[in-house]
Amino acid sequence: MKKDIHPQYHKAKVTCSCGNTFEVGATVPEIQVEICSQCHPFFTGKEKLMDTAGRIDKFRARQEAATKFREAKTKTADK
Repeated sequence: MKKDIHPQYHKAKVTCSCGNTFEVGATVPEIQVEICSQCHPFFTGKEKLMDTAGRIDKFRARQEAATKFREAKTKTADK
């Protein structure tokens, strides 16, 4: 390795906005984060699930409308 071209490697203290702190290796001595594994909804179990049933119903309604439109268009084209 060449001398004096690589950044200094530190044991960085990571501080979350929720107050949780832990240490990691980094090129900066201190890191501030907004969200961590202690407060993220995925890891805490407070995750909100999307209403997929409503989205599926909307998709099926659009498909039915498109099918009806195609049928009406072919009927008028046949006449």
